[in-house]
Order: sequence, then structure tokens, then C-alpha cells
Amino acid sequence: MKTLAATLLFLLPLAAQPQPAALLEKKTLARIAAYDAALDGALGVTAIDLTTGRSLSHNGTLITTQASLIKVPIMITVFARIQAGALKLDDIRDQLTRMIRDSDNEATNEIIKLVTMPRVNAQMVALGLPNTRLRRIMLDFPAATRDEENTSTPEEMARLISLIYREKVVSPQACKEMLALMKLVRADFRGALPATVESASKPGEVEGVRTEAGIVYLEGRPYVLAVMASLLPGNANPVRDIVEIVHGHFTRLAQSNKYGHRVRP
Repeated sequence: MKTLAATLLFLLPLAAQPQPAALLEKKTLARIAAYDAALDGALGVTAIDLTTGRSLSHNGTLITTQASLIKVPIMITVFARIQAGALKLDDIRDQLTRMIRDSDNEATNEIIKLVTMPRVNAQMVALGLPNTRLRRIMLDFPAATRDEENTSTPEEMARLISLIYREKVVSPQACKEMLALMKLVRADFRGALPATVESASKPGEVEGVRTEAGIVYLEGRPYVLAVMASLLPGNANPVRDIVEIVHGHFTRLAQSNKYGHRVRP
């Protein structure tokens, strides 16, 4: 009995030992934290490993202005109305493309009139996203001065993007259409990633705020990333720097087996 008990006690700590990926995650989060400590502003980051479902987050519950990133929830609501038969995709496709690809605020405001703010917010409530809210049309500065802002968090937006990736929003066909639109966007994700890596994202920018969220189709290790920064001075933009840190993390995972052996090119 003593021998068996001793063996079990010896094995328990081994079972609790972290794998290399978990240790790398701690260091990646430490790098983001160090970057944030030197940043003049507020920063939130969430990434979701689409292979394992595991997420890493730094200030992931930060509620902040979304700028044009709020157009993703609007887009989802458009497709929900199409699914319900209230709208036809062919009638609204040009406006959708201008809203997502070109971030056209006039087209966005036309779409908000069609789907209405309450429907956008009800759609987000149904998806379990309590902080993702549309409170004003685009470029309504008087409303912004009253704190009537379009908001979300890195965790909620990352979750929303992952639902689109997994075709769990509205319908599989609607998700394919949404991703096709987001792949047309050329913003900080695209600029920071290697030319061979595809992305589908939506950025946002207003005074003092930079946001972007989307999917990075890294071969062997696709992931979702949401970056949100506010209270920024001047033209400061941390999005590309965070993309480089997070992409380095997932590239290392993509190249290695679970024990850290780099077995892939």
C-alpha cells in the first residue's frame, strides 16, 4: 500500500505540469502587458485559437468605442433580416460592400435605417453579448459628446467573429457571405501580416481610438484576434504591433508539435 501511495503521489505533480504551449502563452501575455505598460492609452486584446478553442486575453473586458468595427454587428443583423425575408441580398449588396470594404459611413447610416438600432442590439443580446451595443449613427458627434457610443469588448468581439468563422450566426451561407466581405478589407491586420497569410477583418478609427477584429488564416493554426485601444494621443496606433506579437505566438504553435518540437516548415 505504501508503495502504491508513493507512486500516486509521485505521478500527481507530473499530471499537473504545464505543456510548452501554456508556458509560451504566459510569455506572450507578458509581452503584451509590457507593451501596454509603455503605451499612453488603454489597451485590450483577445485572441482565440480556432484549433483548440483556447483564448488568451489582456484586458479582454475593456468596454470601449468601436468606431467602424461596430459595422460587424450591423452586418450580422442585415443577414438576419435577409434570412427572415424582410430584405433581399441583391437589393442591399452594394451598400453592404461599401459599409464593410470601404467603411462608407453614409451607406452604413442607410443600412441602420433599414434594420434599426433596436434590432441590432436585440441580435447581440440573443448572442449573449451584453456590452456590444449600437447607440448612434455614424458621425453623430453631438451624440458622442453625450457618451452615446457604439461599444463592445475584445472578448465579445472575438467571440462574435469566431461564431461567424464557425458558421453559427444566422446561417452557414450568410457566414460565408460575411467572411467574403471582410476578406476585401485592407487594414492594419493585412499590413502587419506576411503577404502569404490571408485575413478577414474590420477596423475602426476615430479620434483617440483604434480597433480591429477578424480572422487570421494561418496555415495549421487559424485564429481570431480583437485589438481595441482608446484614450490614445495623436496618431498613435498599437494595432500592428499587437498583431505582430500575437502572430508570432501562433506561428510558433503552428510549426511545433504539442511538446515544442519544431516539426513543420
